[in-house]
Amino acid sequence: MPPTPAELADAGPFPPVDGVLDRALALVEYLRAHCPWDRKQTAESLIPHLLEETHETVDAIQAGNTVELRGELGDLLLNLAFQVVVAEEAGHFARHEVVRELEEKMIRRHPHLFGLGERESWEAIKAREKGAQGEKGAQGEKGAGKTSVLAGLPKSLDPLLRAYRFQQKAAGVGFDWETAEGALHKLREEVEEVGAELADADPDRLTEEVGDLLFSVINVARLAGVHPMTALRRANRKFEARFQALEILARERGVPLPGASLDELDRLWDEVKVSLSTPPPGPPDSAGGAPPETD
Repeated sequence: MPPTPAELADAGPFPPVDGVLDRALALVEYLRAHCPWDRKQTAESLIPHLLEETHETVDAIQAGNTVELRGELGDLLLNLAFQVVVAEEAGHFARHEVVRELEEKMIRRHPHLFGLGERESWEAIKAREKGAQGEKGAQGEKGAGKTSVLAGLPKSLDPLLRAYRFQQKAAGVGFDWETAEGALHKLREEVEEVGAELADADPDRLTEEVGDLLFSVINVARLAGVHPMTALRRANRKFEARFQALEILARERGVPLPGASLDELDRLWDEVKVSLSTPPPGPPDSAGGAPPETD
C-alpha cells in the first residue's frame, strides 16, 4: 500500500531548509516582545496591512521591478509571519501545523510525484477535495444539507474576482455558455437593460442592472480566455498613462484643468492616444518587452 500524504509529509521528501523562514518568525516574536505597537496588533488589526502589502507586491510584479519586488515580498512575508505568531500566541495552531497542512495538500494535488497514483486533472483533484470537505461538514455542526459548489470563496474576496470564481465553479457542473459569443449576446441584452433603467432613473434598479452588466462582462472575458483582472489592470495602466500625458500637454498648451471644454479635452486626448501608440525610436527593450500579466 502506498504511503498517505501525511506519512510522506512525515518522511520529509523535500530538500532541507536553512531556517530563513524561522528567522522571519523570530523577528516578529522579538518585535512583539519589545515594541508596544507590534505587541498590541491582532489578526484583524493587521488585515489592512496584509492587503496593502499584497497589492504593492502585485504592483512590483506588474512593473517588472525586481528590486522593488524583493522588498515587497519581504514586507508581505513579515505580515504572514505576524499572522502565524499571533495565532500561536492565541493557541489556535502552531507554525509547524501551517507547513504540515501545506505539504499534505501539495502531495494530494501531485500524487504522481510521490508514488500515490497517476497524474490527475485539476478538476478531479478539486472534486475530491470538495468531497472530503463535505464529509467533514457532515460530521460537524454544518452537516445538514449538501455543500454548494459555490462554497469556499472568501467573502472578503475582491467582487470582480469573486464573480469570476463563481462563474468558474458553476461552469464546473455544466452551467455555462457554450461559447464567448453566447455570453456576448447576453452582454448586449444587459447593456440595453441598463439603458432602460437610466431612462427610468430608479437608483436601486439601476444598481442591479449595472451589476448584471459587469457580471456579463466578466463572463465574456472568462470564456474568451482573458482574465478580467488582468484586462482591467492593463486598462487602468493605459488610462493612467494617457491622462497624465493629457495633463502635461494641457499645461504646455495653456489649457486650464479644470476649466477646459470637453471638446478641448477630447482633442488633447486624441493627440495623446496617437503619441503613446507610436513606438519610441531605437532598439527594442533588452528585457524582451513588457513584463507578463499576472492574476
